[in-house]
Amino acid sequence: MRSPKTFPFSLILALIIFFPMITFQHPEPIIPVLGFHGIIDSKNNMLRSPQGEMDYPKQDIEKLLEYFITHNYWFLTTQDLYDFFLNKSRKIPTKHRNQKPIMISFDDGYKTIHTSFFPILSKLQKKYGKKVKVVLFINPGTLATSKSIASTHLGCRELREGLRKGFYDIQSHGLNHEDLTKLSRYQLVNELLQSRSQLRKCTHDLDPDDKVAAHFAYPYGAYNKQVKNYTSKYYLSSYLYNDEIVNYGCLKNNYEIPRLMVNRQKSTKQLIEIVEKVDWKKNKEKC
Repeated sequence: MRSPKTFPFSLILALIIFFPMITFQHPEPIIPVLGFHGIIDSKNNMLRSPQGEMDYPKQDIEKLLEYFITHNYWFLTTQDLYDFFLNKSRKIPTKHRNQKPIMISFDDGYKTIHTSFFPILSKLQKKYGKKVKVVLFINPGTLATSKSIASTHLGCRELREGLRKGFYDIQSHGLNHEDLTKLSRYQLVNELLQSRSQLRKCTHDLDPDDKVAAHFAYPYGAYNKQVKNYTSKYYLSSYLYNDEIVNYGCLKNNYEIPRLMVNRQKSTKQLIEIVEKVDWKKNKEKC
């Protein structure tokens, strides 16, 4: 009677070591970061920000978010992107492993984000039981105050409400939306530090871990070596506005994160097509 064949010990050991890596390793994702500005009610042309074409119809963005919710997208915060994909200091939770990551961001802090967009976030949460988180890159120097008259920007009160309810991820866009490449070193540092300080002052009791103003978006998408160098001293990452998507497994610099430029010229259908063209299952490409 033949004895059963045995596998060499070295082969068994190799299978034990490498099988989990082959089976459970997740491909590096390609993550779209959409960059919006103001929101316009297409049924009320009086409610728009000074951005004009940069405003996006609220009826369209509601359809866009509803599509992302029903097609299993994971709405990232800036800290999520940093922890799970850039720094990789945390493992992706099981509930998110089969989801497609995406980030929705808004620049400049226009009032229409809260008056027209915030109700949509609440409506979608009630309808689907899912909270959509959006990133607001804010210039605290332009925030509305109690003395502001007909301000086009939201104020600290609105930021706090959105943060408290878990919809807003509040990050820095510089103090006064200056082109940082044109400033002196002193002015540059002031723009970076005062923005962080004022945003955290607004939200201090709601943000025990200092996640507010931990990340940055360059005003106008403008940066140079000096700007990037000083930004890296005070923030964990920073974002461009260059109409690009990259593979985050290939990203070598946390201070050059690309974003897609979104305006009224890009319909909901076009944005969905851009995002869906991303090959979510593709392994890390050569960088």
